[in-house]
This record gives sequence, structure tokens and C-alpha cells, in this order.
Amino acid sequence: MCDCDKTFVKSEKGLYHAFGPITSDDIIRTAAAILQESLTRGEALSTPQDAAKFLQMALANEKNEHFAVLFLNNKHQVLSFERLFFGTVDGATVHPRIVVQKALEWNAASVILAHNHPSGHCEPSQADRDVTQQLVKALSLIDVRVLDHLVVSQSGWESLSRRGWV
Repeated sequence: MCDCDKTFVKSEKGLYHAFGPITSDDIIRTAAAILQESLTRGEALSTPQDAAKFLQMALANEKNEHFAVLFLNNKHQVLSFERLFFGTVDGATVHPRIVVQKALEWNAASVILAHNHPSGHCEPSQADRDVTQQLVKALSLIDVRVLDHLVVSQSGWESLSRRGWV
């Protein structure tokens, strides 16, 4: 009998754990944590789809905007995933200085920027394009490449790199 058998209880009202009912958000958070763990075991991110799959799970269900960064080594292996900035339903303030500090802390060679659009529409705004260019400039000063900026929602994702904006 595994520990999970002791932790979860099935009733006619659904699946429960020691803290109450298990929600779809609980399941998504758990899946994102499992995916993040597998990413940090050394697998390289070779396509925008690889990163988008994880970032959608991690960010798409948030009620407000979250700006996050995947920090990568020179082989595009994930060093860390960090949510750095939190905002409102339609925006988050991003501070390039903090992103640069974190890139140095992780000794990253490159990064993938990401944020969610709680509205469900993945179309990048002009503000998204502007912050991307600010971060490209700031990170280039310390020889860290911005590989992409992904905008994710529950319905999909969009790559600024694929559009030629990175």
C-alpha cells in the first residue's frame, strides 16, 4: 500500500485529502510540479512547444497576471523556474533589474520569459513587446540570451520569438 492510499479518500462527493476536497486547481498544481521536476532533471528544451506545455500548466489558471522566467544553461537545460512578478487581471509590472539579478544568481546562459493572460486571449500586447525588448537589452549586457517570451492562457499560447519580436 502506497502513502497515497493513506492520503486520499474517495467518497460519493468526490476525492478528498487530509485538508478537504481535491480541486482541479490542486491537480493542475501537482501536474505542473511534476513537470517542473522532470524539466530540472536535465532535459533540454528544444522547441517552444516543450516550454509552452509546462508554462501553460504552471500559469494559465491564475486569476491575475504572473510573469515568470525559465532560467537555462548553455545546453538549454532548465536550471530553475521562478514566478518573479504578480499583477492584476490585465497587467503586471516587470523590473528588469530583478530578472538580471536572478539570471546572475542561477548563472543562466539563456532565459525563456513567460506570462499568462487571464482573459484567455494570447495575443501579445504592445506592452508585452516593449517589456520583452527591455529585457533583451538588459540581459544582453550580461551575455544572457532571451530565447523566447511566451504568452499563455487556458486556451493556448503564443510565442513572441515565432513572430520575430525577440
